[in-house]
Amino acid sequence: MRILLILARPNITHISARLIYPPFSLQQLAAITPKQHSVKAVDEGFGLIKLNQNKNINFDLVGISCMTHSSIRAYELADEFRKRGITVVLGGWHVSALPEEAKQHADSVVIGEAEDTWPQLLKDFEKGELKPYYKQKKPVDPNLIPPTNRNVAKRFYLFAGIEASRGCHLNCEFCAISNREFGRIFRTRPVESIVNEIKSIKEKNFFFHDASLTNDVNFTKSLFKELIPINKNFFAYANINILNKDKELLDLAKKAGCIGWCIGFDSVSQKTLDSVNKNSNKARDYKSAVKKIHDYGMMAQGGFVFGFDADEKEIFESTLNFVKNAEVDNPCFNVLTPFPGTPLFDRFDKEGRILTRDWSKYNLWNVVFKPKNMTEEELLNGVIRMHKEFYSRKLHTKRMLKSINRGFYPFLLTFMERIPAPIAILLNKMNEVSRF
Repeated sequence: MRILLILARPNITHISARLIYPPFSLQQLAAITPKQHSVKAVDEGFGLIKLNQNKNINFDLVGISCMTHSSIRAYELADEFRKRGITVVLGGWHVSALPEEAKQHADSVVIGEAEDTWPQLLKDFEKGELKPYYKQKKPVDPNLIPPTNRNVAKRFYLFAGIEASRGCHLNCEFCAISNREFGRIFRTRPVESIVNEIKSIKEKNFFFHDASLTNDVNFTKSLFKELIPINKNFFAYANINILNKDKELLDLAKKAGCIGWCIGFDSVSQKTLDSVNKNSNKARDYKSAVKKIHDYGMMAQGGFVFGFDADEKEIFESTLNFVKNAEVDNPCFNVLTPFPGTPLFDRFDKEGRILTRDWSKYNLWNVVFKPKNMTEEELLNGVIRMHKEFYSRKLHTKRMLKSINRGFYPFLLTFMERIPAPIAILLNKMNEVSRF
C-alpha cells in the first residue's frame, strides 16, 4: 500500500520554520507504519502543495497531521484528495480536540497518540473495514516507542528530532499537552534506546521534543551522562525553577552537548503565573536562573505570553525591561491563545469571550478572545511593540556579538531570528510546489 503523509501548514515565510526543525510527527508516524507499506512524507513548510499541478497522484491512503492554526489548510487538502477518490485520515492535536469537526473532512480520524491506533487503522483499511474514529485507550508504553523514521523527509534540516519522554505533570490552564487525555501521565523511554537513536542520526544537532526534560531530573541526569561521549549538540525544553536550583544538571547538560534551553517563562508577574496554575515558576528567580545558564555557556531562550486575566497594561514594559536586563536569548512574545481542548478555551467560551472560531487565527499572533484588562487592540499592539523594540537592529546586533561567546550554533540561531522577510519569501517561492 502507498501512503502519503502530510504536515499541513499555512504559507509560512519564516526561514527557521523550514530549515531548522523536521516534520517530527510524520517521522514518528512513518516509524510505526508496518514495513510492507511504502511511505512518502511532505512537509508544507517547504512550499504549499498545489494539487492542480500534481495530476498523477497515486496513493491508496493520505494521512494529514495538523495543529489548530493549520487545521483549515488540512481540511482543504483533505477535501481535495477525497474528491479524487483517495481515502484520507486526519490526526494531530487539533483533530484530537475536535474529532467531530475533523470527521466532516476525513474518512477516519485518529484521536490521541497513534502508536496503538495507526497500525490497527491500516489493517482495517486493507480489509475494507475502516472505522470512522480510532481513539487512544491507554497511555502508550514508552518502551514500545520506536526510533523515528528520518528517511521519509528527504530535506535538509539543521536539527533532528528526538523524544525521550511523554507527558507533563503540570496543570497549566492554557497548555494543550497536559490537558489532553493521558497528557499528565509522564513516561520515559529507556535511556539505552534514546542514546542508540541519537548515535544513529546523521545530523550533528538535535532537538528534544519533550514537554520538559526537567520533569524527572534523575532520569535526565542519567541520560546526559550517556550523551557526553557522543559529541553532538542539542536544545531542550525545561522548567526554569529546576534549572535555577540544580547546578549538577546544568553542568551535565553542558558536558552532554546542550546548546541552550527553551523556557516557558510565560510571565514576569507572579500574580499572573499563580492565576493560570503555573506553580513551577517563581518570577523573582528568573534573572538569577538566566545568569546561571549563561555562566555554563548555554542559551536561555524564553517564551512570554500576554493577555492573561491578571495582566495589566504595564506587563509589556516590565517584560521588556526584564528580557533586556537579564539578556534572555531570542525571546518569543506571544498573544495568549485559548486552544480548543484546554480549560482556558472552555472557560472563555462559557464566559462568551471567544471572538472567532477561524482556527487559522489561532497562531499566537492574533487576538481571538476578549481580554479582561485591556482592549484587543492594546493587547496586539503591545506584543507588536515588544518585537519591534527587542529585535531592533541595534539590540539584535548586540545580542549576536554576545552569542559568539557561546559557540557557533547560538550565534547562527540568533542571526537567523532576523533574516529579512524578502529572503524568506524568495526561498518559499523556490520551493513553491511540493512534488510527490
